Amino acid sequence: MPDWNPAQYLTFAEERARPALDLIARLPNRHPRLIHDVGCGPGNSTILLSAAFPDALLTGVDSSHAMIAKAKAAVPRARFIVGDAGRWQPNPEADLVFSNAAFQWVPEHARHLARILEALKPGAMLAVQMPDTLNEPSHVHMAKTASRLAYAAKLAGAVKARSPLLSAQGYHQILRPLCSGLEIWRTAYHHQLSGHQGIIDMLSSTGLRPYLDPLAPAEREAYLSDYRKAIAPHYPLMDDGTLLYPFPRLFILAVK
Repeated sequence: MPDWNPAQYLTFAEERARPALDLIARLPNRHPRLIHDVGCGPGNSTILLSAAFPDALLTGVDSSHAMIAKAKAAVPRARFIVGDAGRWQPNPEADLVFSNAAFQWVPEHARHLARILEALKPGAMLAVQMPDTLNEPSHVHMAKTASRLAYAAKLAGAVKARSPLLSAQGYHQILRPLCSGLEIWRTAYHHQLSGHQGIIDMLSSTGLRPYLDPLAPAEREAYLSDYRKAIAPHYPLMDDGTLLYPFPRLFILAVK
């Protein structure tokens, strides 16, 4: 896929900040000294970590050069590196490995979460949030629309771009033997958006990317028109023309 678009991603910065803030608030150690922000994107999560822990040493990791460039400008005091979360190894002295909406893109991500947790020192924290949306109408109809004859040849691999999440029990079975403490919870955020186009605008920089990037401009316009019609019955408009878009997210907080 082409590189990520930081400006488009940050259009919904407030919506993307809420789960990160909730995860930070649940951390049992309020004085981490060395923090890794994995999948830091344009630095929106790193900004929150920097504000919560102003004395900590921060390192952001992301596979996108464009995102890293934006993050460096956003949080000058932090260090940033280009890296793949599936290959990246934490500093064994890290107190916190934090990740906001990144590991769902990593194949076999549960195995990598366990690998990272194993590399940490006792008492260190692994705090992860991932969108749990693949069964939501907005995401089900991405794949259904992509299967239409007009798009199927170009979008055959798009549905496999994201790694499906395990059940809470699945993560518990993999991570609990490595932990002194483990919390797993799911929260659905209801975002007020500007009609069905608001859903498209929010997802264009994330979940829709694998479906849009392979298409030519005219094909992309046609795909989004078909997609908008498909999701409309599932998200009724309110009297003011807006809608509430439910967006569930899974949280994992493990202490080594």
